[in-house]
Amino acid sequence: MTQADRAHAFAALHQPGTPLVLYNCWDAGSGAAIAKGGAPALATGSWSVAGAQGYADGEALPLNTLLQIAARITATCSVPVSLDFEGGYATAPQELRTNIARVIDADIVGINFEDRVVAGDGLHDIDTQSARLTAIRAEADAHDVPLFINARTDLFLQSDPAEHSEHVEAAITRGKAYAEAGASGFFIPGLSDPEMIRAICDAVSLPVNAMCLDVTADVAPLAALGVSRISFGPAPYRAAMKALTLHAERLYT
Repeated sequence: MTQADRAHAFAALHQPGTPLVLYNCWDAGSGAAIAKGGAPALATGSWSVAGAQGYADGEALPLNTLLQIAARITATCSVPVSLDFEGGYATAPQELRTNIARVIDADIVGINFEDRVVAGDGLHDIDTQSARLTAIRAEADAHDVPLFINARTDLFLQSDPAEHSEHVEAAITRGKAYAEAGASGFFIPGLSDPEMIRAICDAVSLPVNAMCLDVTADVAPLAALGVSRISFGPAPYRAAMKALTLHAERLYT
């Protein structure tokens, strides 16, 4: 199966009501373990990938190291792999294109791409972020790879939950603009209110990705809202590290 074939297969897994569930990995070993458990696709989480290498989140992990990890995951696992690429390790569209070419070279078929200003304040305005998305799509097209661009908005992560209702319309506006710019999906981490999630699913044409931070949760209620993708972000890494610490404590205490 070619990289383009895997990209098409990955996109096809995003179905409203019967979403793709991604138990996020952080390296080749965790990816292989998750795939062995039956996962049809894999996705990294930037917080976990960085933490596993001793770095903070927010593009502190060197780009070369990230791409080496990505390449080891795709070399080890036969299922489609999506990379949490944060803000793309660049701001300018041309620099983004250069970085995306390297991501594609690592055999990745999808990315998370966020609209927050990494190492800065707030979010990129809609026009700026749309131009960045358009550049990524153009580079993927140049490689004949239908890269699944999961456009993430940080509107909810950067606001108090009590204020989330005030940001739903702004999120919808961004989702529509990102769709026009070439995004494949719309990621709304930080939002947990069922009716607000449903409203975004109803209003945005893109497959919507919601995040669940409880690894023991039943995802059926979230699926019923119309989301097409459910991811667990840093939760699997935190659960795995907690289990490792508990096993060590039994030996050393």
